[in-house]
Amino acid sequence: MPDIRFTLESSLLKLLLGLPPRVQRMLVRRPTVVDGLTLSTEVQLMLRMKQLARIPAAETLPLTEARAALLRQQLLVGGRQPIGALRDLEVDGAEGSLRARLYTPTERLGAEPAPTMLFIHGGGWMYGDLESHDPACRFIAEQSGVQVLSIDYRLSPEHKFPAAVEDCRAAYRWLVEHADEVNADPTRLAVGGDSAGGSLSASTAVWAAEQDLPLAFQLLIYPGADFVERAESRRLFREGFVLTERFMDGAEEAYFAEDADKSVPDASALRRVDFPEGIAPAYVVTGGFDPLRDEGEAYARLLEKQGVEVEATRYPSMIHGFLHLVGVGREAKSYNAEIAQRLRRALA
Repeated sequence: MPDIRFTLESSLLKLLLGLPPRVQRMLVRRPTVVDGLTLSTEVQLMLRMKQLARIPAAETLPLTEARAALLRQQLLVGGRQPIGALRDLEVDGAEGSLRARLYTPTERLGAEPAPTMLFIHGGGWMYGDLESHDPACRFIAEQSGVQVLSIDYRLSPEHKFPAAVEDCRAAYRWLVEHADEVNADPTRLAVGGDSAGGSLSASTAVWAAEQDLPLAFQLLIYPGADFVERAESRRLFREGFVLTERFMDGAEEAYFAEDADKSVPDASALRRVDFPEGIAPAYVVTGGFDPLRDEGEAYARLLEKQGVEVEATRYPSMIHGFLHLVGVGREAKSYNAEIAQRLRRALA
C-alpha cells in the first residue's frame, strides 16, 4: 500500500524548496549567520519545516527506530533519481560476503570497461545502508559517468571498530581482483564516501597504497577525521544543524569498545604520521555549517604536507549531510553536481 504521508511530505518539501529564492527568504525572515557564514536559505527552510513537524532527532530514538527514521528522511530528500542500470551483488568482506549494488550510468551502458568508484556510505558507523544512499549513488553515477559500487559494511554497535575498516579493505580488494565482473577499468578506480564513509575511504586509500593496489582517486565528503581533539567547528555547530553533539557522542560510544585506542590512524586520520608512497590524489569536500568541517580541512592540509596531491572545497552555506539533497531544492543539488563533475575529471 502506498505511503500516503510520505508522498504528501515529499510533495510539500519539493514545493517549498522549489519556490523562488526571494519567496524563500521571506519565509525564513532572518538569515542564520554563524562564524561569518550564511546558511543556505533552502536548508534553513528545510530545518524550520522539520522543527514545525516535530520530527524527532535520530539520537533520541532507540537504534532500530533511528535507523528507520533516518532512512525515511534520506529518501524523502533524495527522491527517485534516474540511472542507466543497477545490479545487486555480493562482494568480499573481512568475515564473509557483503551486500553491494552497482550503479552504471546511462553513458556507460554497453561501453568499454568503465571508471568505477567503491562508495562507502556515512551514518556514524551505526546507520545507513544501500537504501539510505541509493538516491545519492544514482545521482553521482549518472552525473559523473562513473560506475558506483556501493557496499553494506558491518555497522556498530553490533560490530565494533575495526570491523568496518576491515570490510572496506576487503571490498576494495574484491573490486580490484574482480574488475572484469563489473566491467570496471582497473586503471581508473576510486574510493569515496560521506562522513563516516569519508573516514573509511581515507583509511582504505592509505591501505591500498601500502598494498600496492591500483587506486586513482579518493573522494572524501565531509569526513570524520579525529576522535582525539575537538575542533572549533564542533563547538560552533554542535546544535541545530542536523549533526548534533549528542549524535556524535553516541556514534563514538557505539563504534569503539571501552578499551579501544581512538588515536590509531584508521580511526583518527589526523593522527597518522607515516604515509606510504603512492597515495591516490584526494578531493576533500566540507560544509561551512558542519561540525566536522575543521577536521576534514585539517586532513586535507595534512595530505598536502605529506606530498599527496589534494584539492579541498568548502561549500560555505551547507550543513552536514547535504549529499542527500539531490531530490529537492536547487543549491545543494548544484553542489552535488559539481562534486560529480570533479569525479568525472579525476577518472577521465
